[in-house]
Amino acid sequence: MVAELIHIGFGNILAMNRVIAIASPNSAPTKRTIQQGKKNGQLIDMTNGRRTKAVIFTDSGHVILAALAPETITGRTQTVRGGSVLRPELGDEKDEP
Repeated sequence: MVAELIHIGFGNILAMNRVIAIASPNSAPTKRTIQQGKKNGQLIDMTNGRRTKAVIFTDSGHVILAALAPETITGRTQTVRGGSVLRPELGDEKDEP
């Protein structure tokens, strides 16, 4: 399996093939998950002291905090893959004349 590495700011790199979900940090359940990850030693803070804009959940149970917005991270994934994650219906329009 090839690891798809994405730059998520401040020299931090994320293996996208290990990511399950990317969420906004504003909801109460996400905030509780962050606190639980901190308590269990599974929180990775990649914000470099900036405001957290995305919370990334991995298949290993780690919770990663990022200073980039979820849309920015998925957009960078799209640049690598050459498609559209946020609006997959746009990918079908390329084939039409």
